[in-house]
Amino acid sequence: MNINSTVISGYQALNDMRYLLNGISTALVVTDKNIEAIPAVQALIKQLHTLIPQLSVVNSVPPEPRQHDVAAIVTALPQRQVDMVIGIGGGSVLDVAKLLSVLCADTAPSLEALLAGEKPRHRTRSILIPTTAGTGSEATPNAILAIPEKETKVGIISPVMLPDVVALVPELTTSMPAHIASSTGIDALCHLIECFTASVANPVSDNYALTGMKKLFAHLETTLREPDNLLARLEMLWASYYGGASIAHAGTHLVHAMSYPLGGRYHLPHGVANAILLAPCMRFVRPAAVSKFAQAYDLLPKADARLSDEQKSHALVDYFTALVARLQLPASLEALGISPDHLPWLVEAALDVQRLMKNVPMAVTADDVRAIYLTLFPSCQAEKSYA
Repeated sequence: MNINSTVISGYQALNDMRYLLNGISTALVVTDKNIEAIPAVQALIKQLHTLIPQLSVVNSVPPEPRQHDVAAIVTALPQRQVDMVIGIGGGSVLDVAKLLSVLCADTAPSLEALLAGEKPRHRTRSILIPTTAGTGSEATPNAILAIPEKETKVGIISPVMLPDVVALVPELTTSMPAHIASSTGIDALCHLIECFTASVANPVSDNYALTGMKKLFAHLETTLREPDNLLARLEMLWASYYGGASIAHAGTHLVHAMSYPLGGRYHLPHGVANAILLAPCMRFVRPAAVSKFAQAYDLLPKADARLSDEQKSHALVDYFTALVARLQLPASLEALGISPDHLPWLVEAALDVQRLMKNVPMAVTADDVRAIYLTLFPSCQAEKSYA
């Protein structure tokens, strides 16, 4: 996998975009209404209006978009073929922007064909500008869509969708609410640690993952304590980007496979679903990844070098548990009103995500998946203990 995107980053890096828009006369901005309302984004779109003769803005991308949402957006486009697609937003927006860069190109396949597995060959030029630090969508060849009929999510995957330009601009993230910054930060952490421990991990993905984790461990909680700390915000954007690059060169595994049904059926925000599953899944994976867990532990600001690798691996899982608690993210499905009666369906749906399950660094059975989900229902654990 080659990531050929040009990455620009830093405070006010987009204050003059003329050099990025040579030859562009028609363009489509993809965003959502909440992001569009941010003053810095409004200024950015105003600048684009002055530089691009025909600029259309799509602001109807919902959280966790379905294939029906994308189809509706395509149908409503004022013009199908444009010179450039510019995505400004979180992971859902950027995923839709990547799809539209393909669907707005000459000889574009239909969305139905992409969902059926056809690979795109072309796309129009694109710029992706994340306003959250978590999904790393700007660096992945993936676009994730919810499929309501199957109560799960699927990924459309092709390196063709990687953008021409990625812009990491910290001032665009300062309006992000703390609960979103927390959940998207955990999403980035899941990308990094899952790719680092995946069966398909390799030196390239490992390098991205280690660099990203070092930045994330050092700066995630700082961004929550100091929302206007632009250096910490930029470091988190880079951590997120490295998480996406890790996905492009390796792949996530157990956390994401088990979180997809939670998003597809119960519409849990992706970062929240991942946060609930992070520690339980990593506790399961730990015996097969002791050395790598120890390497990740050594990146923590307060790592204890005196511990053995085995001790470090346990300490890393403990850190994940404590981090989710400190960020005030849910630690159980029961707290969100999900019934353990749904366990059989959850197990079956998770195991069906074979694209990710095959990346787990150890064998995983239905009983294993059920046992992990069961830890997310404390009352069941209490009943079992009492019995």
